[in-house]
Amino acid sequence: MKNLLTLIVLITFGLKLSAQEVNIIPQPAYLQVEANKKPFTIDAKTQIVVVDSALINSANFLNDYLQKYYKVKLNITNVTPTKNFINLILNTRISEFDNAYILNTLDNGISIAGSSQAGIFYGVQSLIQLIPTNNSNPLIIPSVNIIDHPRFDYRGMHLDVSRHFFDVEFIKQYIDYLALHKMNYFHWHLTDDHGWRIEIKKYPKLTEIGAWRNGSIVGLWPGKGNENIKYQVLPTEVKITPKDAVIKTDGIKHGGYYTQEQIKDVIDYAAKRYITIIPEIEMPAHSMALLAAYPELGTEPNKKYEVAETWGMMNKYNNVLQASDTTFKFLENVLTEVMDLFPSQYIHIGGDEASKVWWKQSAVSQQIMKANGLKNESELQSYFIQRIEKFVNSKGKTIIGWNEILQGGLAPNAVVMSWQGEKGGIEAAKQNHKAIMTPENKMYFNHAQFAKEDSLTAKNLSPLIDVYNYEPIPAELTEAQAANIWGGQGCLWSEYITNPAKVQYLLFPRLDALSEILWSPKDKRNYPDFQKRLKTQFKRYDMMNITYSKNYLEN
Repeated sequence: MKNLLTLIVLITFGLKLSAQEVNIIPQPAYLQVEANKKPFTIDAKTQIVVVDSALINSANFLNDYLQKYYKVKLNITNVTPTKNFINLILNTRISEFDNAYILNTLDNGISIAGSSQAGIFYGVQSLIQLIPTNNSNPLIIPSVNIIDHPRFDYRGMHLDVSRHFFDVEFIKQYIDYLALHKMNYFHWHLTDDHGWRIEIKKYPKLTEIGAWRNGSIVGLWPGKGNENIKYQVLPTEVKITPKDAVIKTDGIKHGGYYTQEQIKDVIDYAAKRYITIIPEIEMPAHSMALLAAYPELGTEPNKKYEVAETWGMMNKYNNVLQASDTTFKFLENVLTEVMDLFPSQYIHIGGDEASKVWWKQSAVSQQIMKANGLKNESELQSYFIQRIEKFVNSKGKTIIGWNEILQGGLAPNAVVMSWQGEKGGIEAAKQNHKAIMTPENKMYFNHAQFAKEDSLTAKNLSPLIDVYNYEPIPAELTEAQAANIWGGQGCLWSEYITNPAKVQYLLFPRLDALSEILWSPKDKRNYPDFQKRLKTQFKRYDMMNITYSKNYLEN
């Protein structure tokens, strides 16, 4: 009698589930819920079938997820049983698209066929979003037919660990967040004015000195307020200059760095989630941490530089690297160690916000310009970037730079990351260069999500709907030029982010919106439908103990 009652409950609940709409983010290219077919139930006897050993990463990821959140551990086998299985099948002929997958719920199991190993992994992420979010048995999977592939090849998310340092454990969590949303690039911002975060064995002072600062600015510039004040915007009519500003810092030493062994561990972790890590080593600006350790590389070599304690680019405090042979040799040695560590084809070298005032007032800089026939400091910027690019290219790698690398002439093989609006990306695409779109007003997740946040953020506003409605391909590009838009990226700068919970709060749900604009077909995007699906995603975040912004539901 007890078994009969259980069966009735399962059938009733299963029919109810199969009739429900499926809520997957990002929205698949094609999804059909087959309400008339029986759902499939994952239980302790379900087996994950992996005939091709190359797919073991995806099987392990699914198993770890089930064990962590549902206390269910499945057997992994290379023999297909007649029933109760989740079959992972590599088949390069299933689609004309790269990294595609097909997911089918069958009477006796679940089939995920992928055109690549990554495609299989993305299918597993969709399966995870079919599992009930109440983390209780039975785990009933609705009957569906999904045919899916990514829209853009580059689906990136950035994290700044210079302003505030985050440990390896959290970096791995962050990578898992990206994996859940089918992102495939993690842009790791490892160096800046406020801290050098990567061990370079040839230059130990980079971490001995450059990884630590003696305090951090409190509140928005020039340091009035504290971390608990309400969201505020400094009046535009108030002009604050470095000369008359009084900077208020907390006087608390902050820092940290990753050893090369830790970085190898994180790279391996990301690779198993089909995420490529792109390291960023900033130059020629945003280099105060480097100059604090090796002042001879600056335009004022006899000056005692300090790791920056205040945010922003204020000319009084932010020097740049001298474009000398000594500097280039130093950077080549640094980049050699970085490129030996990271298997990524791409190395981000920054190139943004380089104040020309330092080169203008430096006699050595002027001599370098004269010796190389450079007309102005913008051409010196281009000379700097192109010289670094030539070295990186000699190692078989490609540089990415912020859109300022266009100044004075774009390096021959560079990829442009457009943050100051879309202009840089458009210009790069027209010059037949790859471009990654990350315009600050849409894609900077350190901005407030609402006009009144409950903690301090950057003073600009990037609400969820603006992120979701962003189209990475500018309308003015021709079809051929549009093909150079490699994809898009969200950026998370950590000036006002001191702990993992706040990273999560600013990341979610904007990461959901980002994933959909980069993965889903353009004609599938629908904001009201996205909001509906987001409610299920929030239940999943609750189960995963993720902090997220709920305020938009109240507006």
